[in-house]
Amino acid sequence: MTGARAVLWDFGNVLVDWNPRRLYSKLIPSDAAVDAFLGGVCTMAWHQAHDRGLPMAENRRALIDAHPDKKELILAWDTRWAEMFDGWVAGMEALVATLEAAGIPQYGLTNYPAEKIPHLYEILPPLARFHDVIVSGDEGVVKPDPAIYAITRGRIGLDPGEVIFLDDREENVRAAREAGFQAELFTGEPSARAALRARGLPV
Repeated sequence: MTGARAVLWDFGNVLVDWNPRRLYSKLIPSDAAVDAFLGGVCTMAWHQAHDRGLPMAENRRALIDAHPDKKELILAWDTRWAEMFDGWVAGMEALVATLEAAGIPQYGLTNYPAEKIPHLYEILPPLARFHDVIVSGDEGVVKPDPAIYAITRGRIGLDPGEVIFLDDREENVRAAREAGFQAELFTGEPSARAALRARGLPV
């Protein structure tokens, strides 16, 4: 297996534990109603517009017009965003710290609303010390579009074959490999650590 000189991380549910249900289970009285809301109102397809750079205030207007009885719940996606989070994914704070202490360059490539990145750096400060972070909301393009991997190659400035990328979505892993990166599907800290160790990184 080819060695690696640097690590490229996805953020959501790789480094940071993010789940909209964590918020909406507080606001909606039953699991079935939460499912209906997240499956039919504030959907992941709707949220992806934020990841592409559309401001939340703009994106919610049509949704509120379509669901005026759900206005406060829709607003909560923005105003109570922080309540969707529960810190680091298990084991990942220590893994990131080990790489940092060893001087291994770490980068981020995340589908994420640009306006919410400051909050993420507040709750997970080591991410702000990464060499660079490519945020889809800043670039106007999301994984697995090849364009964001091309942007990433240019920003990192390393041979992508020497960079190991970890993401929790198989389509993003495939696209990274097609762009020349080494890439592995993230399934938890143990497998991530094994993947890095297999490439000669001191973890």
